[in-house]
Amino acid sequence: MIKNKGFLDNKRKGFFRENYRESLDYIKDSRNFIYSIMIIFLSFSFIGFFVPAPPMLEARILEFIEELLRKTGGLSQLELIKFIFFNNIQSSFIGMLFGIILGIFPVIATVANGYLLGFVAEKTAEAGGISILWRIFPHGIFELPALFISLGLGLKLGTFILKKNKLKTLAIYLLKSIKTFIIIVIPLLIIAAVIEGSLIFLF
Repeated sequence: MIKNKGFLDNKRKGFFRENYRESLDYIKDSRNFIYSIMIIFLSFSFIGFFVPAPPMLEARILEFIEELLRKTGGLSQLELIKFIFFNNIQSSFIGMLFGIILGIFPVIATVANGYLLGFVAEKTAEAGGISILWRIFPHGIFELPALFISLGLGLKLGTFILKKNKLKTLAIYLLKSIKTFIIIVIPLLIIAAVIEGSLIFLF
């Protein structure tokens, strides 16, 4: 009985290690797409920070932020962590999955998220000085890599249309993307939610 239990434990560990390694390899193979997403994100973050938003766009963003604050106001620390996690996992997974449509959606999501971050950073710095930006830095240490990986894989997913055997390529890309999302992205988002939720609740 003990031997069987040890064998099963080793088998599970081996299975996890193998899939973890395959997921890391897939990220490595997809690095150009992930780097592209990072460049787009950072570019629009700088635009959001340094280029004043048109009044109509600014009003819409502020309305979105106010709605988010209303939803999270009064939540306990655990509720806040759960809210952040499920919100992030939904947006990351949708961003990846909808990459099937020629990779257009991940690019749009990257532009929107990058610009929003730059906009919020600029308003934060305007209200409390540039040094206050270091206080919001920990919020993105794990969340942004998870976002970059998800949207990068989504961008790659859309390239199946350029391959000779389209359906087979799509099936392979989709399976590997979902596996990587489960094994790599979800743990990053859990850590990100705990850190961000705790920081927001405490400060």
